[in-house]
Amino acid sequence: MTAIQTKHIQFHAGGFQLHDITLSIPIERMTAIVGPNGSGKSTLLKIITQLLNADSGEVYVHGRQAKAYKTIEFAKTVSMLTQSKHSLPDMTVRELIGYGRSPYKRFFDRMTTDDERIVDWAMEVTGTNRHEQRMFHTLSGGEQQKARIAMALAQETNIILLDEPTTFLDIANQLDVMEMLQKINREYNITIVMVLHDLQQAAKYCHYLIAMKNGKIVSTGEPKDIISARFLKDVYKIEAKVKFEDEYPIIVPIKTLENK
Repeated sequence: MTAIQTKHIQFHAGGFQLHDITLSIPIERMTAIVGPNGSGKSTLLKIITQLLNADSGEVYVHGRQAKAYKTIEFAKTVSMLTQSKHSLPDMTVRELIGYGRSPYKRFFDRMTTDDERIVDWAMEVTGTNRHEQRMFHTLSGGEQQKARIAMALAQETNIILLDEPTTFLDIANQLDVMEMLQKINREYNITIVMVLHDLQQAAKYCHYLIAMKNGKIVSTGEPKDIISARFLKDVYKIEAKVKFEDEYPIIVPIKTLENK
């Protein structure tokens, strides 16, 4: 079964374009969109969530055309976290997470008992409850990202999309966030789709990879099936060895092949 499908997506902006993007994203799994900088990963994510309009082609969510959803209905189905280093909201952690309830409320509605219960659950799942009264901007980068993921959980969607959720974090916080996402997927069967730069993290934590290059899909499948020395040479222009431990690929870079 699939959570999201795209069929023949075409998109042009300036000198960049997506070419005939047709893919299926499995339901209740973790999927990573990977590839070199400028390959179209974030653009594809924005088209799926209707933040950008494709020139042609269709996006389907749970078998239904995305454009057939009303805005509020779509927000109750798919949540999206963009990259996070642009502005820091001047509010408490609890207030931020409470914004995840927006699709269920009119603008001036107060939080109900049910809303508060869901916010409590989202904070408990992400371990942000101990920070609930702190101002969001005082948190570390890792704790900020957890709070933002809690906000997405509070939106009560069964699909969460994340654009580079570990960017700007140190290695310990990167692993902490990835382990938390893995736990959310396992325990609550939420479909998680993310753009990741770190191919090794994608291979370790995700069930399915979508590899892009120059605005095209070049490979899809389980990490163990698509990550190879040839794949790394063709997609990333690097020479590397790939070792396997219990079907888990470990990438050992050797040198770049760019311009060689």
